[in-house]
Amino acid sequence: MTDTAPRHQQRERALSLLYEAELKGEAPLQVVDALPLPPDPFVRALIEQVVASREEADRRIAAASVGWPLERMAVIDRIVLRMAVAELLDAEGPPVAVAIDEAVELVKAYSTDESGRFVNGILSTIAADLGPSSP
Repeated sequence: MTDTAPRHQQRERALSLLYEAELKGEAPLQVVDALPLPPDPFVRALIEQVVASREEADRRIAAASVGWPLERMAVIDRIVLRMAVAELLDAEGPPVAVAIDEAVELVKAYSTDESGRFVNGILSTIAADLGPSSP
């Protein structure tokens, strides 16, 4: 249980770096590499996963969010969804419930009042589509 808070903080850090990259129109790893001190290895690995899985994540998010295109989503919601899908697709990633809970907590803290239910619904759909063999 002692690892939970640091991992949550590390996900917050990854979110902030991905958000910065989005606002600057830069590649996420460029933003990471420009930092005066390198981030925690988990933060970098998560950002690398998000970058590597972005196309598949966007496809899955778009399919699960019927009638709500990616470009209409709040920026934070879209980034958190990409982070969570990257973790759901990772065989070494956290359990499905943890990935979804972390995503919901992040959007509740940093996005709109409706974001928690929105993100939970999309991620639950994606997790169901991945099936019981998912991590």
